[in-house]
Order: sequence, then C-alpha cells, then structure tokens
Amino acid sequence: MKKKHHHTKKVSSTKKWSAKLHLWFGLSVGIIIFIVSLSGTLYVFKDEVQNSLRKEAIYVKNEEANQKPLPISLLREKITLELNEKYPLSSVEVPLDKNKSYRFLYYEKSKKGWNYFEQVKINKQVYINPYTGQILGVYNEKYDFFTILKYIHWSLLLKSEWGPYVVGIPTVLFIIMLITGIILWWPKNKKARKGRFSFHWKNVKTWKRKNYDLHNVLGFYASFIALLLSVTGIYFAYPYVKNTFNFALSGTFDLPKEKEIKSPDSLMAKSDAVFDLAAAQTQQLYAGSSSFRISLNGKNKRGKELKSLPVTIYGQEGRFSERNLLTFDKYSGKVLANIPHHNLNTAEKYANANYDIHTGSYFGLFGKIIWFLAGLICTSLPVTGFLIWWGKRKKQGKKI
Repeated sequence: MKKKHHHTKKVSSTKKWSAKLHLWFGLSVGIIIFIVSLSGTLYVFKDEVQNSLRKEAIYVKNEEANQKPLPISLLREKITLELNEKYPLSSVEVPLDKNKSYRFLYYEKSKKGWNYFEQVKINKQVYINPYTGQILGVYNEKYDFFTILKYIHWSLLLKSEWGPYVVGIPTVLFIIMLITGIILWWPKNKKARKGRFSFHWKNVKTWKRKNYDLHNVLGFYASFIALLLSVTGIYFAYPYVKNTFNFALSGTFDLPKEKEIKSPDSLMAKSDAVFDLAAAQTQQLYAGSSSFRISLNGKNKRGKELKSLPVTIYGQEGRFSERNLLTFDKYSGKVLANIPHHNLNTAEKYANANYDIHTGSYFGLFGKIIWFLAGLICTSLPVTGFLIWWGKRKKQGKKI
C-alpha cells in the first residue's frame, strides 16, 4: 500500500514576516506598551473622578451666585497674600456657570532637569469663591495621581522633550504590531473567519488555548480603536505626522501661524482692571460657552512676554475641541482680534480636537467607556502575547 502524503499548508511570506515583526517588536517594547496603555486607560475618567472629589471646591452656594463677582485683580491679590508662593499666578479660568468657583493656576516650568519632578517647579490649582473671595480648595497638581499618570503616559516621567522618543518610538512599533496582528488574525476563507470573532471554550480546558484566544479575539476587536489612539498619540510627538494630517485636511503642510498683535495703546498706564474688562466682553461675545481662560502673568508657554492679552474660550465643559480665541489690548482692554472656532480651517479644527479624540471625550461618555475598554485590552495584549511566546518556548525546549 502507498503511504498517503499529507501536504502541509504553505504559509505566505507576508504572514511569515508579519509573525516575526509582531514577535520581535512585542518582546522589545512590550513592557513600555503595557505601562503607556495602563496609564492612558486610567486617565480616561480623570474629569469625572476629580469633579466628584472636588465638588465642594467647584461649586458655590446658590444664594451667593446672585451677587456681583469680585474683580479678578482683587481675587488674585488675595490668593497671592494667603498662599505666599514663590512664583506668580499664571492664569485664571472663569466659568460662565454662576454657581461655579474660579480656578487660578500656578504653573512654572524649568528647562533643566532630566525628569518630570525636576522640570515642573510648581503646578497648583486654586479654587476661589468669586463672590466672597474665600479659597475653597488648593490642589497640588504636580503630585496629583492623574497628572502623574499623564506624564507617565507622555514620557515615562522623564524629561518632557524626551517623550517623542521614549514613548513615541514604541508607539510607532505598536502600530506595526497592530497591523501585523490583523494580518496574522485574518484567515484565508470565510468559514475559518467566523470562528475567530468569538470564544469557543465549551470543550477547551487548557489555559494556554484560552490565553491564545484572548490575545487574538480581543486584540482584533480593539485593534482599530488602538490604531486611532496610537496615531492621535504620535500626532503630538512628531511634526511630520501633524504635517501629514494638515496636508490631507487642508492642502498645506503647516497650520496658519498665529500672528501676535502688539497692543496699540502701549502709552496708557497698565491697569489690573484690564482682566475684568476682557472678562466682561468675553461673556458678552461668547455667552453660550462653558468657560474661558485669561493669562495673568503676561507670558506664553515658552516664557516669552506677550505683546497682547489672549483669552481662550472653551465651548463645552471637559472638551478642548471647540475653542475660540479673543485678543485684547493689554493696556486698554480693547478687542484686537476675534477668531471663532467656525472660522478655522479643517486642519486647525482637527488640531484642537486631537486631544479629545485621543482621550475619547470627543465622543462623550459613551466614547470614554469604549476608549477605556479598548485601553484595558491594549494593556492586556503584551501580557497575553508574552505568555503565548513563553508557552511555545517551553514546548520547544522540551522537544530538544
């Protein structure tokens, strides 16, 4: 009798290389992907948790809300005297909801230092009752759980300028892993494909098989959101990614540069009342907004002196995508420029929305829940993937 020859199915070169890249990159950056995914997942519900824990500091009594707010300059002076901090107040966020307190921010950053704690000199949030001047709460954001999570997610608590490398490069490799994972998951025929959309554990007793299914099935469902999370993450890190988005959305690689307008009334004596003049006009022009932020120290993010007074207006609470910008003369308080959100081009609108898309807040509470679940799966992938590799390694070791 002739022996039957069982022909083994040939694996395509695409799948072979996909398997190698998936394994090599997974072993090399798996621990970083685990840390970045976990910190990002825990950060998703930051606003909801903080708003609940800080409820007494955020809201004022209803009977007090009918009064006229005290001048911003007076509130600033009161905080400065009471807290006696080394650094000046950076900004104030004024809510349009009269039942909410004002939020003053101390923020100062150093160019020196190799880690987050050395770079950030101060980051404090002060909640104050705008009607009575009572300080309702002081929070040291530098050591806040969610702030630390954010900087772990961005740069593993290393120098912020290193973020594009210590986290950005592993994220690029993770994108390749997600693509190769989809290639490896995708079967040749429809019949085999149906069995890969769900778990079939009725007769499965070994943990290895269950772990393998967890990696494949959950990985497939989360991979598309994970790709979106990864791309929106490296958008912050690499200019060429942002430039690609700009070109795709608006036909040019660079966003329109913000022209800083010099205050024409520079001969006038500078008055602290300018903040209240700016606040009053902002409330009139954008009455339907959530809040607005006024710079108090006269400096931009790079520490350079501002030639005018910028005010950023947020359309919805907990979101940064709908942003309007007003520019005031820093001496007289006259409106020098008004750039509403709807006047921005598509690339500019996306630039404002990228953070909200990355965190899921752009899609509301439902989006945050989906992002949280996808983040949990992304956190599990390096673990289940390592266990698959370790199981095969042990099996091969026994055969030798």
